Amino acid sequence: MTRVARFVLVLALLAWARPAIASTADTTALEFRGFRAGARLDELDRAVRSSSGGRLRCQRAKADSHVMECRATVNDPELGSTLKLWVSAMDSVAGVITLSSGVTANQLDRWRHAIELRYGKVDAQVQGTQRMMQWVRHGRMLRLTWRSENGQKTASVSLVDGPVLDAWGQNRTRSSGAKPPGSESSEPH
Repeated sequence: MTRVARFVLVLALLAWARPAIASTADTTALEFRGFRAGARLDELDRAVRSSSGGRLRCQRAKADSHVMECRATVNDPELGSTLKLWVSAMDSVAGVITLSSGVTANQLDRWRHAIELRYGKVDAQVQGTQRMMQWVRHGRMLRLTWRSENGQKTASVSLVDGPVLDAWGQNRTRSSGAKPPGSESSEPH
């Protein structure tokens, strides 16, 4: 095979393989209403400001100074009201984000439909008066939860970033001087 023929073959293979490579990329980073698992606090603050003109209000957790507990309200034009936003961030990166609001049955259906369109259909799990649907991608989780109380429906979407929580847990173990599981020495003391 000539050098030119090999070159053409390589280009053809690259052109053929490119769509396959692109389709394996993570195009489904878990997010809801512009909030995503693993977002930095400055990104979340910009999202809150652009939505409601308000601010993300944060304070350090008493138990661990690396953890920030943040709150805000954001406008949801589709809902026609506001969502309560709670964030637990470790070293300025969101480990857990929760958006919550009272909803009508139609509003809940729109939330669920939008999530299912993006991430696929899953079965709802029932626990007492509460129902839950969960999607997991690359160590991150999105959970839609809803319940009815006194004729009112409340729904929430939680976004959890497992790698952020895992890193925080490992840092807590190291800073407390505790040994990670399995690291104990079998040598006599």
